Amino acid sequence: MIGEILVSGLLIIGGVFGLVGSWGLIRLPDPMTRLHAPTKSATLGVGAVLVASMLWFPLRGGQASWHEFLIALFLFLTAPVTGNMIAKANLHLGGPAKVPPPPKGDWATFSDREEP
Repeated sequence: MIGEILVSGLLIIGGVFGLVGSWGLIRLPDPMTRLHAPTKSATLGVGAVLVASMLWFPLRGGQASWHEFLIALFLFLTAPVTGNMIAKANLHLGGPAKVPPPPKGDWATFSDREEP
């Protein structure tokens, strides 16, 4: 009974995070703020659903599987990299960015831009 409550709670948490991530992706104003919704909250939502799946099968007498763990590992490794690449592409394309000016010298993203 406690295991079912725990799995149900994780599924509800995952659904709420997924809903908030989807809502943020639609409602936030520019690409730099819109970027945080899927990379943060939707990733946590999918992670909670995967943890619920990892708990469900052993609690019901089945065997534990590495599939959910590998999916979660892939998701948690690729989501930040994807978010970083989208942010850099937006900065290089001249999108609206509220970032501090680059420091003097060579910087990874703005080394080819002129300083104000």
